[in-house]
Amino acid sequence: MSNSFDVDTWRAELEDKRDEKDEFFAEHPQSPIPPEEREAFSGLEYFDPDADYRVHATVSVHDDPDPVTMDTTTGREVRYLRVATLSFDLERDDPELSDGSYELAAYQMERPEEEPLFIPFRDKTTGQQTYEGGRYMELSPDRDLEDGEDVVLDLNLAYTPFCAYSETFDCPLPPEENWLEVTIPAGERFEE
Repeated sequence: MSNSFDVDTWRAELEDKRDEKDEFFAEHPQSPIPPEEREAFSGLEYFDPDADYRVHATVSVHDDPDPVTMDTTTGREVRYLRVATLSFDLERDDPELSDGSYELAAYQMERPEEEPLFIPFRDKTTGQQTYEGGRYMELSPDRDLEDGEDVVLDLNLAYTPFCAYSETFDCPLPPEENWLEVTIPAGERFEE
């Protein structure tokens, strides 16, 4: 593991990404915010950046990935392949939050074409401080992952799927294997 992590630089880059996303949501023609609501849009809600949620995860690669069927918000089903499992520990300063070891499965469509790994999940904030359908993360390794490899999984990048903002989007729901029994107050918030 590298000791070159600079919290201030990381926080500034995260805040820049959040500002860019707010601008996209407010102005871009492909924004999930319905056009009639964009003028009133004042930005997404976020948990404060917290380096405790930038964790090192150990990769278990699935050489012969199992297909996983996910339900979607419109009642359809989509098929993904479970290509890896990411195991990580949470160690937090807040005594109210439980620490422990957790796993999240990472998926790709059957024809990935260099797609990032898709990591949909639920946690104990789901339906309260975050969207009831769960949140997403993506991991874009610059090469094929290897078994036992250490990767950075930044839970501060967890985001709300577009279907939370408009019913014109159809989003996969996290499968039960990615329902975490822990509170992850990191990334995007969403309150109806």
